[in-house]
Amino acid sequence: MHVESGYANEPPLTWKGVPGFKPILLIIAIGLFAFGIYMPPSQGLLDLVTQKSPMGYKLERGTENITESVNRKLRPEAFKEYQAQKEGKPVERADKPHASGEEAAHAAPKPLMTADHVARMAKLMVFLLLFTAFLWGTEALPLGATDLLVAVVMYIFAVLPIDEIAKAYMQDAVFFIFGILAVAVGVSKTGLDKRIGLILLKYIKGPKAFAFIFYPSISIAASFLSEHALVALLIPVLMGVYKVTCRMYGVEKDRALALFLVLGMCFAANHGGPGSPAAGGRNAIMVGYLMAQGTPIGFMDWVKYGMPFVPVASACIGLYMYLMLKPKFKVKTFNPSEIVKAEVARMGKMTAREAMMAVILVCLVTAWVVLGEHSGLGGPTMYAVMLMFLCRIINWSDIQSGVSFDVVGLYGAACALGVGLKFTGGALWMAQAFVASLPDFLTKGDNLAIGVSLLSGTITNFMSDGATVAALGPIVLPMATIAQVHPWKVGLATAFASSFANALVVGTPNNAIAFTMCRDPETGERLMEVTDFIKYGIGVCLIAWSVLWFWGIFGYWKFLSWPAFN
Repeated sequence: MHVESGYANEPPLTWKGVPGFKPILLIIAIGLFAFGIYMPPSQGLLDLVTQKSPMGYKLERGTENITESVNRKLRPEAFKEYQAQKEGKPVERADKPHASGEEAAHAAPKPLMTADHVARMAKLMVFLLLFTAFLWGTEALPLGATDLLVAVVMYIFAVLPIDEIAKAYMQDAVFFIFGILAVAVGVSKTGLDKRIGLILLKYIKGPKAFAFIFYPSISIAASFLSEHALVALLIPVLMGVYKVTCRMYGVEKDRALALFLVLGMCFAANHGGPGSPAAGGRNAIMVGYLMAQGTPIGFMDWVKYGMPFVPVASACIGLYMYLMLKPKFKVKTFNPSEIVKAEVARMGKMTAREAMMAVILVCLVTAWVVLGEHSGLGGPTMYAVMLMFLCRIINWSDIQSGVSFDVVGLYGAACALGVGLKFTGGALWMAQAFVASLPDFLTKGDNLAIGVSLLSGTITNFMSDGATVAALGPIVLPMATIAQVHPWKVGLATAFASSFANALVVGTPNNAIAFTMCRDPETGERLMEVTDFIKYGIGVCLIAWSVLWFWGIFGYWKFLSWPAFN
């Protein structure tokens, strides 16, 4: 097949796939998606949507099961009539008493959805998650097109009203990603990134030091600070190191070096999550679940059980990335310390704009620490962006050229998928299906902690870490009592593994930020592909699980005391 295009600058339409349009993969994906959504829902899913007060699902006020909750939101008028009939109250209709047949049909509320309808909607969201993950992973469609596809499918199948779909896209995390990418543009434009890089890279003089000193340092810092901000602020520095190193050795492009610098740092930052409750909302959610169960965990208790995991895991990741990528370097070596020192020396004294950017950055970090993640990260970040405009540090052209809006939209679509999965019960169904799939030996004793970490680490690559912990917590914590395992072990294993979102670009904001910012500083060429997360991230997940199991659960956890609860 070969059709001439009417536009001189566009390639002809062919069956041959190119990034952003791979028709064969697209047809296969659409076929599987269509087959999946038209299959009848399983009996287990039907039972779930009619189950009274299912654990792990927050019901709408005045409802008893998922079907009623969905109807209360999507069919409010019909649900009011249903509730009135259920309580034996007279039904008040808004229909006009003398309306014609056509007018009455328009005035009458839509009928209630059946359990089968709600179950099909939940199944649709699960298959939409898999469909979009496939498209994002293969780039069978452009990233931005897949971002829009999520909203289109949710609208066509009436999963949520259009206003609710818009709200699902415009969450705090999306504003945070846009804002932190814009802040990174300002930091890079003023040169402040090089001074920050000098502080962190002062003693990093080669690939080994980068893998075994810098990676663990970033992980430990990410246990207490926003790992997303660390990644966004350091990538411009690392890309500067990349470009200078390539120029020194006469190399035009060295993708292996770029991945070692940026992707490795991203993976290291991901695994700072277990270090303390302050590392992210997922940890706060688990702290709340443990408190509600009567087994509260303190800040320093969490640090005691979690911090020893962090440097060991990041050092193992450093070894893996070093062995996988160092042999592929086109350059002989690199010295971040000397490169950054030379760059800072050429800059001279700090300028007024650079000083203003430093003040804005300090205020932003202070706001994150003081207000806490429960108050949102997006709001303070957007304030910082506005201050950058007011101080004339950046202009809108800088934003347009420096921020990849398709990646911002990608995380917005991921948030919308999470909202749809949670609302329809699809997320809970997936969690229960994963739990049911565990072999018997992973549901007994300390092996239960291994089982739940497998579940959490797998699901978090498709959903946000917070949504993963929110869905799994109420399911796995009661299992600890049945298996006679300390609830902290099960809760911590679930929360720790929710940080293992390494295999897909949508797994965590870190991945999305690294993907969009890993570009050649001069040509703007993208040096990272979405398949790199699959290629290297699966191995990192396996390493993280191994460290958690053998160094954590069956390692130092055996020598720590675990408090008794009544």
